[in-house]
Amino acid sequence: MLVFATSDKGGTGRSVTSSNVAYRRALQGYDACYLDFDFGSPTAGAIFNIDAVASGTPEGGLHSYMLGKVVEPVWLDVWSTTDRANLRGRPAGAGRLMLFPGDKGGSEFSADNSADRDVVRRCMYLLLRLEEEFDLCVVDLSAGRSYATQLTLAATAEPEMRHVVCRWLIYHRWTAQHIVAAANLVNGQRGILEIGAEKGHDREELLAAIRFVRTAVVDPDSVELAGLRAAQVAWLRDFNRKLQGMASEKRVGRTTMLAAVPLDPVLQWREQLISDDDVLALHIANQATVDAFNTIAKLLFEDVAWEGL
Repeated sequence: MLVFATSDKGGTGRSVTSSNVAYRRALQGYDACYLDFDFGSPTAGAIFNIDAVASGTPEGGLHSYMLGKVVEPVWLDVWSTTDRANLRGRPAGAGRLMLFPGDKGGSEFSADNSADRDVVRRCMYLLLRLEEEFDLCVVDLSAGRSYATQLTLAATAEPEMRHVVCRWLIYHRWTAQHIVAAANLVNGQRGILEIGAEKGHDREELLAAIRFVRTAVVDPDSVELAGLRAAQVAWLRDFNRKLQGMASEKRVGRTTMLAAVPLDPVLQWREQLISDDDVLALHIANQATVDAFNTIAKLLFEDVAWEGL
């Protein structure tokens, strides 16, 4: 399966959540790979704690591959190349976990290159090959109406891709501004649905393949907020109801939501994979965060979660 992760704004937790979803799927026993299609800012290596590619690979990354400079992009086995001790070594029963980094010092494609037939075909061939080799391929796109998004919409509209299951995750924080932005990215002018239809996708089929993921969600009734004043808690509850109404009106409500990721203090300070040690031994991360990542990793493959819109 191919999963395309995007957001209309930066700072939504798109990359760190998607990385953790790939990590959790691998821990569930499936082969997973992560492609850093954020060509202008390829920093996924930092999330996986692979210092050599923290800001992209020096040569042969995904940008070089798309431009035809290399026959095959660099890809790294996370279990053996990570510099983080408690992640190193493939756990018993886990699947493979591979990272395809972008190019260090790379940039977004120009408008001409993103529409170039050769670039689209190279993208398609890579996605087809990886979809056959891995159970889950997460493609992390640049934020907004990026050329990476246009490129993948064009590639997945190719006739050879029609049999491949492709799903889209749209990330947004639980704020009014982010709700509006996420809705516009999908349904607005020059949004995913409009561009996808131009590239050859069936609009309704593409819509059915899109779900929203809320990030950094604060629960007004959580024990973490026990120290707040009564007036503050009342305000949070009231505004939470208003956000729910806005999300429903903008078609970003519960019927289109795949999951919500709670606010986690670790991820507010450092974008990283959340290991079981971080929760059970170090006590720095919350179990609810891991549960959310596991839920997303499973729901991606449950057809019932993608029906009924």
